[in-house]
Formats: sequence, structure tokens, C-alpha cells
Amino acid sequence: MQTVTEIALERGNRAVFTRQEAAYWTNDSGARLNALLKRSVGAGEVWRIRRGLYCLDKRYLHSSVNPLELAQRIHGPSYISLESGLSYHGWIPEAVYAITSASLVRSRSFDTPLGVFSFTRVPQTQFFIGVSRIETENGGSFLMADPLKALADYVYVHHCKWDSVAPVLESLRVDEHLLAELKADSFDPLMNHYRTGHVQRFLAGFRKDLGL
Repeated sequence: MQTVTEIALERGNRAVFTRQEAAYWTNDSGARLNALLKRSVGAGEVWRIRRGLYCLDKRYLHSSVNPLELAQRIHGPSYISLESGLSYHGWIPEAVYAITSASLVRSRSFDTPLGVFSFTRVPQTQFFIGVSRIETENGGSFLMADPLKALADYVYVHHCKWDSVAPVLESLRVDEHLLAELKADSFDPLMNHYRTGHVQRFLAGFRKDLGL
């Protein structure tokens, strides 16, 4: 009998797979499949990322798993934002411990063999405004907040009482030349997009200071 590891290597085209995919490969969704998964996880050949989501151990991979791409499969709908978004765009200098995302559903955190993934619910009128799809070299993709959207999400989640550009430069240490790249049309879709006044006040004050 083939192991789930062998089947995933033979049938799967990605390092990450779901229980549903394994059920399709084995034509079994019951006790036999549970035993196969448990055996592969126990042998260290497969990692359990969360309930129903698995990843082959790195010894079976030709390239490492992109954690930004993986985040989308762990919990969603979601997109990369907050500290991870700001770091991705080069807006903050600090290394980011967890992969941070904004979520349409409840906040969750997952401590996995591939790192910590944090999802925070951010209520919005239209969830994917200011979000771009980034294609990866291996044919995958992930959703990434644009810099201003990641910053607005940060202000919302951390309850920042900011109404100017100063704390962005001082607290987050964003390079001023990066702010010069922002355009008025980056602000327009977001101005009335968040349901809390402190984000709207921040965006209005931030925009005013930038002369946009």
C-alpha cells in the first residue's frame, strides 16, 4: 500500500495539499485515509499545517514553500497586510516574526512547522479594494495589500490615534521618499472604506500632510 507521501509526490503538483485532495487520490475519505495521514505525519514526511491542510516535508521539495502563498490557504478570505505587507513593500525596516494578514472572517493565529500565521478581522465595505494579486515564479500567487492599504489596516488593528504623517515617520520609521510615491488616487478608494472613524481621520490627515 502506498503512503500518502508517495501518493502526494506522484499525484500532486504542489507541496501543499488538502485532506479532500488526498481523499480523491486514495478514493477514500474515512478511517483508511485518516490512518495514512497519521502515519505520514508521525514519520515526519508530511507536516500538518492546520486541520485538513498538509505539506510535504522539505526533503521532498525542489524549492521551499512560499509562506505568503501558503497564508492564503490557511485561513480566508484573507490577504497579506499589516506588518508583513509593509515589510514586503520595504516600508518598515524590521524583520517580521509572523506572517500577518487581514481577514474577512474571525481573527485566528496558527503556529505551524512553517512559521506563525496571524489573521486579524478588518471590517471593510469592500474587502479587496487596494489589494493586488502577486504571481510567483513557481506558478502560484498570493493577495497582497498595497502599501497604503497595509498602513490603514495597521492603524485599524493597533487602534492608532494618528492624524498626520509624523507617527508614520517616527513610530514605523518609514522612509520619507517612499511616501512621495503615493498618489491621490491611492487614497480615494479608501477614504470611506473603513467603518471606524480613527482610520478615516488618519487617512484624511495623512493625505493633507502629503499635499494630496
